[in-house]
Amino acid sequence: MSMDDDEFKGLVTFYRIHELRDPLWKEYNGRRLCLADRGYLWMQHFPKGEQFVVTTMFDDKGRVVQWYIDICKTQGLTDQQVPWFDDLFLDVVVLPSGEVFLLDEDELEDAVRNGDVSNKDAAMARKTAGRLLSSIRNGRFRYFTLSLKHRKTLADRTQGAQES
Repeated sequence: MSMDDDEFKGLVTFYRIHELRDPLWKEYNGRRLCLADRGYLWMQHFPKGEQFVVTTMFDDKGRVVQWYIDICKTQGLTDQQVPWFDDLFLDVVVLPSGEVFLLDEDELEDAVRNGDVSNKDAAMARKTAGRLLSSIRNGRFRYFTLSLKHRKTLADRTQGAQES
């Protein structure tokens, strides 16, 4: 869905997981979290003009499991209007507890060494991650509240479409 208002300009996608061979688990600081299972929702924000994409993962009870922020070079739409992004390996994860993790710095360095990512793009990825971490620490990262608001909006719309 395309959105263009004062709070957000860009695309929002909404994935409801109906079937899954096995749940997806991830460990942070010794704590195991289930990121995907039946009934989970993944919502992605593709903010226009930004070098990141925010995936909010909700459990089957509608609680946020994590916000996963992919740093990317570019993002866009395919001819079939499917959103995509050119991932630059660096990721930021925020848990509802307030814990924040910067992930895959080693993968970015490997990609630069292998020539898969330019030094310029790697510097932009690090700068973008730093800006995001600063806005999270300073309480200015608006996707925490936007994800809850948009989940309710999209859930209401999809529920209404299913009932029609």
